[in-house]
Amino acid sequence: MIFIIITFLAGMLTIATPCIVPVLPFILSRAGGSFRHRGLPLLLGLAITFAVVASLASVAGGWAVAANRYGRTIALAVMTLFGLTMLLPGLAARLTMPVVSLGARLAGQANAQGGSVVSSLLAGVATGLVWAPCAGPVLGLILSGAALRGPGLETSLLLLTYGLGAATALAAGMFAGGRLLAVLKRSVRWGEGLRRLGGAAVIAGAAMIWLGLDTGLLTRWSSATVTAIEQNLLAEPQPEPALIIPSAHAEPAAIPILAERNRLCVMAGLAPAMTMNGTFVPHHALILTPMGTSSDMTIMQRNGAKMTPAAEPAPALSAPLVALLGTRQWLNTPPLRPDDLRGKVVVVNFWTYSCINCLRALPHVRAWARTYGDRGLLVVGVHTPEFAFEKDAGNVRQALAALGVTYPVAIDSDFRIWRAFGNQAWPALYVIGADGRVRHRVLGEGGYDQSERLIRQLLSEAAAAPVSEPLASVAAPGAQAASDAPNLGSGETYIGYAQTTGFASFGGIRQDVPALYRIVPPLAINRWGLAGTWTVGGEFATSNAPAGRIAYRFHARDLHLVLAPAVPNQTMRFRVTLDGAPPGADHGADVDPAGWGSVQDGRLYQLIRQTGPITDRTFEIEFFDAGVRAYAFTFG
Repeated sequence: MIFIIITFLAGMLTIATPCIVPVLPFILSRAGGSFRHRGLPLLLGLAITFAVVASLASVAGGWAVAANRYGRTIALAVMTLFGLTMLLPGLAARLTMPVVSLGARLAGQANAQGGSVVSSLLAGVATGLVWAPCAGPVLGLILSGAALRGPGLETSLLLLTYGLGAATALAAGMFAGGRLLAVLKRSVRWGEGLRRLGGAAVIAGAAMIWLGLDTGLLTRWSSATVTAIEQNLLAEPQPEPALIIPSAHAEPAAIPILAERNRLCVMAGLAPAMTMNGTFVPHHALILTPMGTSSDMTIMQRNGAKMTPAAEPAPALSAPLVALLGTRQWLNTPPLRPDDLRGKVVVVNFWTYSCINCLRALPHVRAWARTYGDRGLLVVGVHTPEFAFEKDAGNVRQALAALGVTYPVAIDSDFRIWRAFGNQAWPALYVIGADGRVRHRVLGEGGYDQSERLIRQLLSEAAAAPVSEPLASVAAPGAQAASDAPNLGSGETYIGYAQTTGFASFGGIRQDVPALYRIVPPLAINRWGLAGTWTVGGEFATSNAPAGRIAYRFHARDLHLVLAPAVPNQTMRFRVTLDGAPPGADHGADVDPAGWGSVQDGRLYQLIRQTGPITDRTFEIEFFDAGVRAYAFTFG
């Protein structure tokens, strides 16, 4: 119930964000006359359409994305036509095509008193199809949760609540606008001018949406104050018994969002934003709660604004472990059997090989498998992909060899094991005792010492003998080294339009079509841009010609970029610069001091590791071959 109220309030806050600007004239054009017959049906149509379209995304596939794109195009055409009929008197009467008839119905003859309920409702449907709210933490939480858990009544109810919150705020604006219009329309001269001005505003709003500015430029202007308010709404006091252990290497960016959320954002027409709270627990939070004895550590799970203990002790093979045994494909091992798990301490590590946070956790997991394997510890990796190329088992097998992972790894490309565990993040660690109970859960990075000490304690209990070996020795080469948290001022940035932020190339992003981009210097901090010919898709951008460039103004010790060739097994050359010069001693593990490197397979590439004082720097990468796919920047 508390989260429903928070969702409603977050919806109301959309009135204070710039992403409402393109559809605001269309909504205010219905301000005159009876609110019951004009404004209310429009706002209900907007809220219901938004909820239906976003909910459909969680159960539908590509056909739904395409259908929504066509629906948005038709709605934009109708909106443009509506604006023209307001701007140019008599135009609607002279046009006889069927689409004009539809436009007249949706417009509901905006200059007339009253207006039918049906036309206003259809106008709300059209507005709901083209509305792209600036997705803050609350909406990001709802959509990401839908991708994690699958479709459900709860998700649809929350999306409808969000839409009704936005409609409530817009209703207040309609009442205020209607009073002003009532005064001005007493003059025929003012009334005619306002009608024309409203038509021009509607056309301008439609043009902004046609050009993609509602999910590009306006997203970058989205109010930080509104986002902060939403985060405060989501913030919840921790109960006194809980022990919050901060990670020594916190990262301010959100935990990477599920690849399935791409469908949701595209389907719903949402402007992207990172999820910082709620379902995705920040990297720096490790929540443990003593239950009875010091050795019995159990999970605390989020439930609205409350923290409740996990379920009662599970049987010897709990449901998550049964789901693990049902894995269709294993790497590094034959399929595991119940006897391989029963009576053992098990560490389950959810990860994906291009995730920087997963790579930084990997040295600790490898060390535990090496040090305690002979003492009865079984480490199991569950590879749940974020990007499409990570679903290829051959790519995963190649990554395991390169990363030195020798313990069993389950391929979880359909998120079946992820859902069975109720998992919420990459990386995630689950420590399961010899009795089959989950004793410990860590979402994100950090807390490695605490996790290892618990592993040792559980091994001691299972063997009835203390573990006398010293703590595991950890080696973290290249990108696997811990982040430089005090100097980390840049966060994960997706390049595909479904989740991107900070895009600064002139004209914004053109979705799914080849376009010529240029970078207008100087870039502000945490802004990035493209130069040359690129096709920007929902998940990645593809260079269409040689000399394609990407630039980013960042503040961090390390800069990484997830890259892949469009055609497998091709080698694509590139060169990087820092502030216009070769990186020299500041080069990353995947480039030489002169900045040269190549893309040979889909993975995370470490391009910069600075050795001196950390300041704001401008990074640029130029690709000398067409067909490179760029997915996401990460920092450390």
